[in-house]
Amino acid sequence: MIIDLKKILLLAIIVISFSTFSKAEKSHSSIKEPYPSITGRPTGVKVPYSPDPLINYRWQRPSCDDDLEIYSLQPKSVKMLPKEFVKYKNPSDPIVVSGDCDLMFDFGQVNAGWLEFECTNMNADVTCSISEFNEPAIFNAGSEHPLKTLAPKRYGNTYRLELNKQLYEGVRYAWIHLRKVEHKITIKKVKLVCQTKPVNYEGSFSCNDTTLNRIWYTAAYTVRLNLLKDYFGAILMERSDRHSWTGDAHTSQAASLVAFGNYDFVRKNLLYTSEQYNGIESYSLYWVQSLVDYFNYTNDKETVQQLIDNACKKLESAYRQYDELPSLTFYGWDERLGGGFEHPNNPETQLAYRMLAIQSWNQFAKVMETCGKYELAARYKSYAEEKTAQLHCLPRWYKNRDIFALSDAINAGVVRPNEKEDVWQTAFTDRLQRVSYSPFNQYFVINAMARMGRHGEALHTIDDCWGGQLRYGATTFFEVFRPSWNLYKQAQNDAPVNNQCGYTSFTHPWSSGVLKWLSEEILGIRPSAPGFTEFNVCPHLTEGLTHVNGSVPTPHGTIVFKIDMLKGKGNLTVPEHTTANVFIPLMQTKRVNVFVNGKKVSVKTNGTHTCLPSLPTGTYNFSFTYEGEKVESPQIQEPIIYRYTAESVKEDSLTRGNWIGKYGSKGYMLFNFDEQGVHRSKLPAQCKSIIFQKDVNWHADELTNSLSALLIPGSKEGKRQLGGIITGDPAACWQTFTMDIDYRNNESYKVSLYLVDPNGNRRTAIELFDLDSKRILMPVHMVRDYRGGKYVTFTVDRPLRIRICQVRGDNAVCAALFLD
Repeated sequence: MIIDLKKILLLAIIVISFSTFSKAEKSHSSIKEPYPSITGRPTGVKVPYSPDPLINYRWQRPSCDDDLEIYSLQPKSVKMLPKEFVKYKNPSDPIVVSGDCDLMFDFGQVNAGWLEFECTNMNADVTCSISEFNEPAIFNAGSEHPLKTLAPKRYGNTYRLELNKQLYEGVRYAWIHLRKVEHKITIKKVKLVCQTKPVNYEGSFSCNDTTLNRIWYTAAYTVRLNLLKDYFGAILMERSDRHSWTGDAHTSQAASLVAFGNYDFVRKNLLYTSEQYNGIESYSLYWVQSLVDYFNYTNDKETVQQLIDNACKKLESAYRQYDELPSLTFYGWDERLGGGFEHPNNPETQLAYRMLAIQSWNQFAKVMETCGKYELAARYKSYAEEKTAQLHCLPRWYKNRDIFALSDAINAGVVRPNEKEDVWQTAFTDRLQRVSYSPFNQYFVINAMARMGRHGEALHTIDDCWGGQLRYGATTFFEVFRPSWNLYKQAQNDAPVNNQCGYTSFTHPWSSGVLKWLSEEILGIRPSAPGFTEFNVCPHLTEGLTHVNGSVPTPHGTIVFKIDMLKGKGNLTVPEHTTANVFIPLMQTKRVNVFVNGKKVSVKTNGTHTCLPSLPTGTYNFSFTYEGEKVESPQIQEPIIYRYTAESVKEDSLTRGNWIGKYGSKGYMLFNFDEQGVHRSKLPAQCKSIIFQKDVNWHADELTNSLSALLIPGSKEGKRQLGGIITGDPAACWQTFTMDIDYRNNESYKVSLYLVDPNGNRRTAIELFDLDSKRILMPVHMVRDYRGGKYVTFTVDRPLRIRICQVRGDNAVCAALFLD
């Protein structure tokens, strides 16, 4: 059952606040929960920036071998339609229903759980729904229940929504739908039963930018929700891909090392995924980089020794395939990376893979040298040097490449100092184009920007990508995201665009790498020797940042650091058996005097920071004064409004099927017009081709008398036909199709799409890309209410790729394309 929430919002709504958290309660029924009640206790500190209801819960010595535990959450609010059939006043009151109605519950944030409620006098047809966004969710074929609406199972007086064998889904919103109500019904104890892996927040982050604070804790919560019993999960909504994907896990594990310090669980997942392949070559190299991250944070030589042969197989495979290249089946969802599995073997992904290989060889060589494996260290260092030298023989080898390949090149150390500015100008100056569709890939971009000393611009990009998700309503980070989603949404947490990744997940831990970046680059704490036996504290305070504090767990204890540039104060805790190298930002001044525990120390300056003498184990208080200049946080001027090329969009819902004389003056293509599989077209010579990808043919004989059907060219009787190309819902990853229009006219022209919606339940998103560069040209355009037919017209000046995406409804339908 699909509920029209637009109608709900137009009618009377009662919103009542609830308390939010309790232990899993024992019900007076025969229901049995799959896991024991939570054993953690709320003895930690509550953090206002965190969406996690367990942020202050602590477990004694949590272990990777601990079972999952459960706790229950009560909704924060409930909306009721219609009002006259529902009696409800206080948070502790039951809900009394006297007629058919829908109850919508908001639990405040996405959770990994399942819906339960109690009722002793149910006399109606009852179904329930759940979703991460504000409408009942629908996912792809292959999941146990693609439609996340189902009759709940009854256990005594308790009703539980069971959508899959594991029970949990991603739930922020839940609905109880009651039909054929004969007598008053009393609904009690509506709750989510949520699962959690015992884990403590050992890391922390806070600065004077609250958005960055929220990003850090939202990323941590996204990872925590996906900590399953034995491995890192990749998704909450069950859509048949709940695996620990080796590449996805790279950023998840990186964030987990910093936020939780759960080294044993990261180790367990490395072992679990060590033999996985998934057919994605880059993911094998990300697994090696995850092993490097783990070693740098733990100094666990025993585990590295256990996995050396496995890592070497992956690295040797990359060397054998470097020149000829393997089939790069996937590199990311961004159009420039091939749109996922659609066109991945392109120059951008090929150079990116090579750079990833060089980076992995270099990183692993350092680990081998530390472990005393000098022969292996020399081998992989030589691989990196050989391939880097080959690249440097090519003049401007980075020409015509974009942010992904060049970010990997910077991270690999391939870009020479005299090339950095040219590389920056080549790919990084356009703020819009710096944003990847995949927040996973965005992590490697901001890493590269930090290595170029572009922390200010990186913070802009972090705000565009992860801050934009928060503004959309996120309490966990998404699988994909475009900042322009915020331009068309009508309410917080609207249904997202579904696209080449299939039905979009709102909780995807591969998007959490930004957490590690913030701790290492803004808080500035990172290991300079394995296991933090030596570490750097080098905060980069820019874009208005003037103070930061936080903590990072290590095998020797927790590093705690705080610094306030305006007050000239700071403190640092250096754990036992470790040494700290501290760098104090100059904040656009030239000189700073530093006192450590009341004594002035001699310092050195490197242009951006003042370097203190190494500090052994202990607790230190800093004070410092700047000489002469005003203390200011550097600011980078970049446009806030994105520079889109094709900004002119017009919609026409009046013309309907009467297109002749109004559209198509230069050419047209009527899809599946005469019969299924046959397009009728008349195209100009300048239009060399129109190529479709992932389209499904559709023809509607039954709609030929509808005014939304298109007039037949040359028909004097005014006869009509209607066909179209549609998305392949509900098949996985078939929620979109593309049209590549190779129209080279050397002047602006208009493209009009004619969309039809035979049953009035569709919402569709349209994206435009430069056909050659695959860069996005305009904000995502949302088309609503097109049952009678609607023309959407864009003015463009180049060859074009159009991507049409299903958002809601049976599928997306496009009946024709016109050129003017």
